[in-house]
Amino acid sequence: MGKGGASIPDEEWERFLKEAEAGGAGAPEEPSARARMVAQRIREEPGGPPEGWRTYTPARQRKGKGWAALGLAAAVAVVVVAVGPWGIADWFDGDGTGATPLAAESERPTGPPAGEGTDRPPTLDEPFRGSPAARWSDGTAGIHLPEARATGWMSRAEVARALEKTRDFLAASALDPAVLRGERPDEAMALINPHQSDVRDFLKKAFRAPDRENDPLLLFSRFRSSDVRPAGDVVKTRGRVTFQEGERGAVQVSTDVTYVYPVVRAAGGDDEVARTIVRREVVMSWDDPAKIVIEPGTFSLVSYKVDTTNGGCDTYTGYLTPAFLAERAATRPDGGAEVDPYDRSTSMEERMRESEDEGCGTASRS
Repeated sequence: MGKGGASIPDEEWERFLKEAEAGGAGAPEEPSARARMVAQRIREEPGGPPEGWRTYTPARQRKGKGWAALGLAAAVAVVVVAVGPWGIADWFDGDGTGATPLAAESERPTGPPAGEGTDRPPTLDEPFRGSPAARWSDGTAGIHLPEARATGWMSRAEVARALEKTRDFLAASALDPAVLRGERPDEAMALINPHQSDVRDFLKKAFRAPDRENDPLLLFSRFRSSDVRPAGDVVKTRGRVTFQEGERGAVQVSTDVTYVYPVVRAAGGDDEVARTIVRREVVMSWDDPAKIVIEPGTFSLVSYKVDTTNGGCDTYTGYLTPAFLAERAATRPDGGAEVDPYDRSTSMEERMRESEDEGCGTASRS
């Protein structure tokens, strides 16, 4: 963060990084992780990086062993509202009961899930009826882990443990029943590097007084137990985890997972089931403790993005707030684009660009 807490624009960072290579002006005050993310974006631009571009950006050294902990790089959110009983169109044929489960998603699909229209709504007995998620796996079984290999400072066995702990974080942040009931995600937060001051400040603000910039839903899935309760004990998931060598020999792990949560009103009185769909991308760095100040068994957050359907539109309460039929019928979409929340063929980066400067989008199905 820059002075006064304002984020320095990417354009300014790109200018600084290019000038720094040529011996230009001094650095803005910004965590080194931000510089790393902007440098990565420049490298990925059409035509590649400028000739002679150096991607390494040193962190400030602190007294004693190691480097200063990396700061938070980026956080982006997109919100989509559901309309009608279960979306504008339901494309999945049947209720999915007894259907052949899909194979694990080891790479990005080429298009949205195919299917035929159906007017069969979800029920308490079949909360995923009418949804592609009916063929998805339950809980962590739907999160594909790649085969480990020695990378950066880690051996093959160490990478395997890092991948397992990454999945543990996803489970603790988005699948833990207590967290889904609205409790604090203490187990998940314990896996985050406590020396990241930006992240520490974000978490304090997010749980004390959530707002657009400090929203716990960017990282965690929580419902207010006085409003809704789960429709069963299953959360459907589909996603994958990838990894590569990051800065200073770290193992950088990227996760991209869609979660489908069926809920009913907590007050009872009817059996209507609503579904909230959350797609979340979290990038983390398993850093070398000889180079980065970090506690054993924790990771540094690099970035996170979230795309939410039927979880509330411009409501920053710290909880997902699904709408039921009566509320959806009374809600007018505010001009955002129509989105298929089950389409994982578009990267989260593309999804963020498509939704830039738009209001809450409209889900084509839920």
